[in-house]
Amino acid sequence: MKTIKDSVHDHIEVGGVARALLDTPEVQRLRHVKQLGTVSLVYPSANHTRFEHSLGVYHLACEALSQLGIEGRAAERVRAAAILHDVGHGPYSHNVEDVIERHTGKYHEDVEDVFADSSIPGILAEYDLDPDRVADLVCGEGTYGGLVSGELDVDRMDYLVRDAHHTGVPYGTIDHGRLVRELRFVDDELVLGEGNVQTAESLLVARALMNPTVYSHHVARIGKSMLRRGAERLIEAGTDPETLRRMDDHDLLVALRTTASTGGIARRLAHRDLFKRAVWAELRDVPRGVLDPSHESVVEYERDVADRAGVDADAVILDVPGYPKMTESSTRVVVGGEIRRLDEQSPLVRTLRQSQLNQWRLGVYAPADVADRVGHAAEAVLGLDTDGTLVSDVAPGLHTTLDRFGSGAE
Repeated sequence: MKTIKDSVHDHIEVGGVARALLDTPEVQRLRHVKQLGTVSLVYPSANHTRFEHSLGVYHLACEALSQLGIEGRAAERVRAAAILHDVGHGPYSHNVEDVIERHTGKYHEDVEDVFADSSIPGILAEYDLDPDRVADLVCGEGTYGGLVSGELDVDRMDYLVRDAHHTGVPYGTIDHGRLVRELRFVDDELVLGEGNVQTAESLLVARALMNPTVYSHHVARIGKSMLRRGAERLIEAGTDPETLRRMDDHDLLVALRTTASTGGIARRLAHRDLFKRAVWAELRDVPRGVLDPSHESVVEYERDVADRAGVDADAVILDVPGYPKMTESSTRVVVGGEIRRLDEQSPLVRTLRQSQLNQWRLGVYAPADVADRVGHAAEAVLGLDTDGTLVSDVAPGLHTTLDRFGSGAE
């Protein structure tokens, strides 16, 4: 048994298969992958890593297994999945995941090939564990998969508390102790026990408050978009997407610095000389045809905006986030002896969903000296109407306004 001091959970005892997996290169690599990617450009202390988070997830998984009375091989399988659940992450966590997925077809939960190219299967075999079943748990499959990846997973419980701790933002603080204590399996379904509607709501509130303040802060999004642009350029310059996927943060920065087409992006990120917001548009402001663009459409929009503004194509980045989701709203809670979905029981869910819609923003980013020109060009190309009048391809009943920021990323 090994005891590790953690900034969030105090002392974490690591034993069994998790102890054996801890020093594999795949898990140790996570020491060099930031949990929050470019959020450290906003909150300088947000430098915690996927390694710390994996230990926290393992710790909470152990507590949940003990509370639920799950023992033996099934419990050891969950512990292995908990310590391994992030080994599929690329550099800077989620920041370049969409680029990697587009070129490899793999998300960070797809860990089978990571396992296959490592010592992990041999270690799991020593504990009589099937690597395929552990990989399934990482994807949330099987009876106990919801503990590792689901609406009530220990992954979410750890990252909210840990991210709040390291950013200094208090909104992610949740009573993870109670959440773990109140977990139940009813008909093989993971639920919160009777009287815990408010406990479940706390997860939604924490996530809703952390999103605009931390996860979707505009400076973090600009940095993410620049990293994403850099990753695309690396692949265009000949970097194998699978190689990119196995990089850590340092590897990616070195690759960006030493590749001619990405040297400028590397310098800007290193010096925090970021692009600025040329457009920052609400959901109601954006034509339907722009809301879910393909990668090819984004590239075409960027080129058209650049042409109209009279700037180089690399001076324009279009950032269209996905439609807001609230997966926690499908959490199951026991109410009056019945299992009910939280969104069917809680009026707060509807309010938080509306809040998510209100917080959504489309961004167009450009260097400070051309941001105003790019903003006007993007307004025309994307069909935005700064005068508040209706345009033909805007969703019915919605008018368009546009906040444009020519300087000051913070």
